[in-house]
Amino acid sequence: MSQATLTPHAGARERPRRAGHGHPWLTLFAVALGVMMVGLDATVVSIANPAIAKDLHADLAGLQWVTNGYLLALAVTLIPAGKIADRFGRKKTFLAGVIGFAAASVLVGVSGGIGMVIFWRVVQGVAGALLQPASLALIRNTFPPQRLNAAIGIWGATVGVSIAGGPIVGGLLVQHVSWESVFFLNAPLGLIALLVGLWVVRESRDEGAHGSFDISGVALLSASLFALVWGLIKAGTYGFGDPVPLWSFAAFAVLLAGFVVRELMATHPVLPLKLFRSVSLSAATGLLLLGTFALFGTIFFITLYLQQVHGMSPVSAGVRMLPMTGIFIVSSPLGGALTQRFGPRVPLILGMVFTAVAMFGLSRIGVDASYNAIWPWFILIGLAFGFIMTAGTEAIVGNAPVQLAGVAGGLQQTAFQVGGVLGTSVLGTILSTRVGNVLMDRLTGAGLPVPAAQRFAGAKEYVAQGVAPVPPGTSAPAAKAITTGSHLAFMDGFQTSMTVAAAVALVAAVAALLVRRGENSAEGAVAI
Repeated sequence: MSQATLTPHAGARERPRRAGHGHPWLTLFAVALGVMMVGLDATVVSIANPAIAKDLHADLAGLQWVTNGYLLALAVTLIPAGKIADRFGRKKTFLAGVIGFAAASVLVGVSGGIGMVIFWRVVQGVAGALLQPASLALIRNTFPPQRLNAAIGIWGATVGVSIAGGPIVGGLLVQHVSWESVFFLNAPLGLIALLVGLWVVRESRDEGAHGSFDISGVALLSASLFALVWGLIKAGTYGFGDPVPLWSFAAFAVLLAGFVVRELMATHPVLPLKLFRSVSLSAATGLLLLGTFALFGTIFFITLYLQQVHGMSPVSAGVRMLPMTGIFIVSSPLGGALTQRFGPRVPLILGMVFTAVAMFGLSRIGVDASYNAIWPWFILIGLAFGFIMTAGTEAIVGNAPVQLAGVAGGLQQTAFQVGGVLGTSVLGTILSTRVGNVLMDRLTGAGLPVPAAQRFAGAKEYVAQGVAPVPPGTSAPAAKAITTGSHLAFMDGFQTSMTVAAAVALVAAVAALLVRRGENSAEGAVAI
């Protein structure tokens, strides 16, 4: 294997063909513009969810699929997208993702029903999968090892800025324009990213890449993840003991086992399992998954809490989420600095402990909680996520061979997106199940007569969104009882889901002890 293949920045020593072409920091700027679109989508959609549900008459399951369809498409496509980037060129793959993401965003905005919104969100997810691992691979192959952590920290800060701006921008657009406009926003961003990327980014690829793309492996991985998420969402509707989720979970186990067997036998596996010989890489992958499990689950339901239970406007809810999202701007580079000095273990442990404390804090808030009882936990979540994302990325990308930089970037993003899917699905299922168990008692406890309360037994899906399903023409006392009981039932589910998230974070804090500093040198890359 040549030294040029092993050294990420070897190509940077070649004379640029035009001003700025191949420059590391300009390359970072170009790819940051692309990932900014994806970062914005992480939070603008959560702010738009109540408006989407109201306008398109979506229940909780449909609303979850607006988020999960996108995240699932990302999760099942990221690793093959990384392979495509390594084989055919990271620049080409990145720019294709930018074009696809912007186009799909516009098509989401012109959709007329929840089914079409979900479909184009899936297409958007596939395009995002082309974009994200290629961006990390371009950074890895442009920057020298001594500057790689700083570059990843800035990359993470860019994601943080876009995530932070999402609730404000999304709130303004939803409140003063329409929910569709939050998707149209990606069109101008995509155009700028395309033009800058065409000019400054230098092409790179794995010259040794060849062979097939392991289509059967991709199919098994995609089907297994779909079966898992489908089962979790259906469990929220029918309960975990229903045959539909049980068969889905069984299918997930069988398909996942088939995927592992296939990858062990494949000549050119979509996910080389030898990557997981690195304990640090394996542990960091799990930690990223668990970190985003808590973050996405919290963001999804906290926006429903602020808008539906507290009655805030989209802008007001977005502003109040700023302590959570805005701190990403600081926590990502701080996480990069801590990783540079101490390795990824310290920021990962701190991040998971902060997450656990914040989740336990949120599990104590009630229907009438003041904002002063909430925002400190938002800050802890923001700090935690910045630490986890930056340190976890370094541990994954830094411990992978340079020639598999695209696959490593895909693995990092797969963990990120699968965590988001599981956070939204698992915590949503827990919340919905808890709401179904307590709704009758909460309604009758609020003063609604039992016969009247029984008519709301089928309204669980709406109450699980924080909605009080008051029929038109209901008397004021009955409306108050329905509203009070529904909101109390929602908070029972919310508190239970936050407690589960806190327990998961504590387990992850212990697992973080297994992670060590990434080896970015050529020797470290060969060791795997």
